[in-house]
Amino acid sequence: MSHFTIPRGGLFGAAALLAVAAGGVGFTISEWRGGSPDATAAKPPARKILYWYDPMIPAEHHDGPGLSSMGMQTIPRYADEVGASAAQPGISIDPSASQALGMRTVAVRRGELASSLTATGTIDFNQRDVAIVQARAGGFVSRVYGRAPGDVIGAGAPLADVLVPEWGGAQTEFLAVRRTGNAALIQAARQRLMLLGMPSGTIASVEQTGRPHNVITISTPTGGVIKTLNVRGGMTLMAGQTLAEVNGLGTVWLNAAVPEAVAGPLKPGQAVRAALAAFPGETISGRVSAILPETQADSRTLTVRIELPNRGGRLRPGMFATVSFGGSAQPALLVPSEALIRTGKRTLVMLALDKGRYRPAEVQTGREAGDDTEILAGLSEGEKIVALVEFLIDSEASLSGVEARPIGADMPKSPAKPMPTGAVYETVGTIEKITAQSVTLSHQAVPAIGWPAMTMTFQLTDPKVARGLKTGDRVRFGFDQPPSGPTVRRMAKVMGQ
Repeated sequence: MSHFTIPRGGLFGAAALLAVAAGGVGFTISEWRGGSPDATAAKPPARKILYWYDPMIPAEHHDGPGLSSMGMQTIPRYADEVGASAAQPGISIDPSASQALGMRTVAVRRGELASSLTATGTIDFNQRDVAIVQARAGGFVSRVYGRAPGDVIGAGAPLADVLVPEWGGAQTEFLAVRRTGNAALIQAARQRLMLLGMPSGTIASVEQTGRPHNVITISTPTGGVIKTLNVRGGMTLMAGQTLAEVNGLGTVWLNAAVPEAVAGPLKPGQAVRAALAAFPGETISGRVSAILPETQADSRTLTVRIELPNRGGRLRPGMFATVSFGGSAQPALLVPSEALIRTGKRTLVMLALDKGRYRPAEVQTGREAGDDTEILAGLSEGEKIVALVEFLIDSEASLSGVEARPIGADMPKSPAKPMPTGAVYETVGTIEKITAQSVTLSHQAVPAIGWPAMTMTFQLTDPKVARGLKTGDRVRFGFDQPPSGPTVRRMAKVMGQ
């Protein structure tokens, strides 16, 4: 009897062929009996998984479920998600992943943002409160009173006794004329003494005692600190020679360095609060006295000069201080500062769309106070944005090639709202034309009232509002909308343009 041997590896091949044959026979019988494959219960098609990934490392792909290189559980990326991305801008995040990451969304809201700015500075002398002590006549220093630069003295403090020979002869002549009793000659002689630089107190003493006083005590006209002292015992003085310089301490200057990018709203007379490291927990109120015209090229800051009262002389030049510039609250479109993604070239937020989709959007930011930032353009009131882990979604969007929504494109229109009486809205623009009654501005969008960027003419409440400004200047301005039309209420040049 003949026989044959099937190789060991062939057993598996034979088994596979038998399975295929059996399947074919079964299908033929089913058809012969009038059955059909469609008669079986329909099952929903399984979603095709392209790869598995960790949302925190979207560039790292895996063939199956497991842990990523960071030890996080991977989630699937489905083919239909990629298709949806092609049809609709944005990316899709699995809801379970969003929940696991603790994702939080917030609505863009309208509120009020207080004008707050903090800067640092140092205490300096008030250079407007300086007294120069000079010799009124030539003479010799007969005595000094032990003063030195840096001493704090009161008003009328003596510095030196000076012998003035010229005064002795003139006073003797005055006494001789006085004995004549001629009122006209006496008045002329007294006038001569005054022209020689003699103080009225010395002349009165000569009249009372009847003796010459050619030694005068030079004293300070005001109190403060001696900054320079150039008088020593025995030295010869010339008329007009400076003996000392005294700087008053009743008020001091606080010179604060403010970045030029945020210095535009500041103005002289504005109230400030200063906190000094030397006096923890204590604040001192003052006012901006001047904004110096020169910008520091190395730090790109402006020097804001603040005058502070110095009761008791506690504030000393060189002390370090933190300055808070307060201001009234202004209406603004607000988002949490933590929701902003700053790339260096632009600022983005992550929009939360329908059905778990997200898309980056470019925005233009304004002032910042507390935990909120003002949005000048790029968002509308009520839109939802991601406030947490937005940088992870931005990373995924960048890897997926999702383009950010540009400013002004595809933005939902905010419902028109009546403007509150007296409400003032701010934006930035460039002066195209200016007259005594109006100003034409090419300005940025005003999301607060749904205005796009455009060029339009505003009325001026007072020509002083535009004082010092000219065509081509870039300005930040506030306006309202009375029945007579849009009217500029305030306008200031944007520094560093």
